[in-house]
Amino acid sequence: MYTIRLELGRELEDLLFCRMQAKRDAEERAYEKYRAKRAWYLRRIGQLSLHLGFLIGILIFVFADISKVNELRDLREELDRRPFIYEAHPLIDKTVVEEARKKAEEIEKLKTTQYYAEETDKTEGMGEEVISKYGIVVDINNNTILASRDGHTRVYPASMTKIMTVLVAAENIAEDALEDTFTITPEINYYAGSHGASRVGFNDNETVKVRDLFYGTILPSGADAAVGLATYVAGSHEAFVDLMNKKLETLGLSDTAHFTNCVGLYDDDHYCTCYDMAMIMRAAAANPLCKEVLSTRIYTTSPTDQHPNGIEISNWFLRRAEDKPIGGDIMCAKTGYVKESGNCAASYASDGNGTDIIVVTGMSTSSWRCIYDHIELYRKYMPGFDPSSSDAVKEAAEAEGAGND
Repeated sequence: MYTIRLELGRELEDLLFCRMQAKRDAEERAYEKYRAKRAWYLRRIGQLSLHLGFLIGILIFVFADISKVNELRDLREELDRRPFIYEAHPLIDKTVVEEARKKAEEIEKLKTTQYYAEETDKTEGMGEEVISKYGIVVDINNNTILASRDGHTRVYPASMTKIMTVLVAAENIAEDALEDTFTITPEINYYAGSHGASRVGFNDNETVKVRDLFYGTILPSGADAAVGLATYVAGSHEAFVDLMNKKLETLGLSDTAHFTNCVGLYDDDHYCTCYDMAMIMRAAAANPLCKEVLSTRIYTTSPTDQHPNGIEISNWFLRRAEDKPIGGDIMCAKTGYVKESGNCAASYASDGNGTDIIVVTGMSTSSWRCIYDHIELYRKYMPGFDPSSSDAVKEAAEAEGAGND
């Protein structure tokens, strides 16, 4: 009996031992499996960390590089305005500094340049083919007056005044200010409407870009744009007119010219001579922004809430003259009209070979006839004009058929 119990106890002990051993083996296998899986995860995490670190490094490099590019662009824009401040900046090399310095010096020199032209023993009168009562033709390369018809007599410049408006504005704002905005007030539109002046068509309280005010002043001869531009630049229309008259002094024209508004509305104290306007056009053509605006044929203003497609505007002098051969190209032009001035215009043309001419005329019988007077004068004084290139019959019919448009 005792022996049987002893054998059973041993078998039970062996069974318990086997079960414990099996359990321990299972736990060790599970632990090894856990360790293997943990090691695999750690390796994957390590690999991902390496890739992620590499990617972050690339992004840091890229964004740092973009930041430097943006900083360089901003500095160069600032350099255009103030070239002497950033001379030692590590992102600006000496060549860029020198170019900006020269550009700034040229612009400052233009602001103080006095232009002139003199009559010579070759200065002529104007023939019967020119209808305008007043006129002058100036060779700006030789500073000579090629032809004149009471070119130094006081006239009312009408909207030719706006050439001075954009010139003074261009000289008194930074280049990046063209993207600034200005809100057309009801008072500005009332001023234009009450005087029967031409308008771009901006609505009351419409916010437009300053760039559009430049083009709106010249192409459609917009009084709303001109007064808006004047107010943006000087704070008020009156303060801007003071700047216009100071510019006349700088140009040496204040003895024979004086302005009372930036639009060209008739006022007995708002006057100049054809010679004065020729010198104003010469100064404007030397200014890059003014030349760009005065040479644009068609332009569409930036979209606004009131005009989501913008407003298309045109320089009708340039568009009417573009198919008329003159032996060169009419580069800039601005027309004008009030009853006291008749149809008048100032234009600048070049043949690209050293002949650059400005023509100013006043008191013509119609806008078409005024333009044809300029074409006739360019054809006479541009050495490269070929008479066989023009359609004289068609042009005569156009000029006569236009009447007093």
